[in-house]
Amino acid sequence: MINLGLDVVTTAAILFVVAAGLLITYGVLKIINFAHGGFLTLGGYSALVATQWGISPWLAIPLALVIGAGFGAVVEAAIVRPLYGRPLDAILATWGLGIVIVQFITLAFGRGTNFVQSPVQGALVLLDTQYSLYRLLMLGIAIGLGLLMAAVFQLTPLGLAARAVIMNETLAQSLGINSERVRFLTFSIGAGLAAVAGALITPLLSVDPLMGVPWLLNAFMLVMVSGTSLTSLAVASLVLGGAQVAISTYSSPVLGSLSIVVLAAILLRVRPSGFARA
Repeated sequence: MINLGLDVVTTAAILFVVAAGLLITYGVLKIINFAHGGFLTLGGYSALVATQWGISPWLAIPLALVIGAGFGAVVEAAIVRPLYGRPLDAILATWGLGIVIVQFITLAFGRGTNFVQSPVQGALVLLDTQYSLYRLLMLGIAIGLGLLMAAVFQLTPLGLAARAVIMNETLAQSLGINSERVRFLTFSIGAGLAAVAGALITPLLSVDPLMGVPWLLNAFMLVMVSGTSLTSLAVASLVLGGAQVAISTYSSPVLGSLSIVVLAAILLRVRPSGFARA
């Protein structure tokens, strides 16, 4: 039971980290960035390159942040910015971009599966059981990321401007807030966080060109049931992630892999606001 409980909270932490960048992008830009999985894959391959070059696994995280945010800045300016008034076209464009990213990664690295070095090795003894130290570290990272994002939104000029744009962009512009700059920074940060998530989860799994697809689907459904609230995202990650772990453990891993998408769809049908007011 101890292992099951730890699996639930650490899985929730991983899901929170993966979905956080998509949440802030959706909150400010009002579009779903379907290239999120592609940015996550870029982060995974950033960690792979760091491993191949003998760089410390810890340095893979800032490397992924720089690559993801830099590429996100280019994408926002060249592709997404002209489509803010056309959300459907923006969704299609980012979906296509995600496919392009996968194809370029395949050309560069091949279709094979690779593994990266974990920055933390071993297990921690808890009572009479052992548990992965890296998964426990992911729990701390998720908590730290959540607190950092909350602090940025509540205590910084960028956060104040972003909240104003979320509530009423027209009024925010009339007050002198440069909403275009806010959108640019938000998309870049969201892309950077997606790449960081990719670098963080690769030691637990493996790296391949399609690694971002299942994570994109789960992140999308988590954001849909969370709205723009970090607290709601944490609750959704815990509840739906816990359901995924329980179903995988007591029923079938295949059903477990589908559980977040199915349960989120049912929740939205019963309660359209999802966990947004939880």
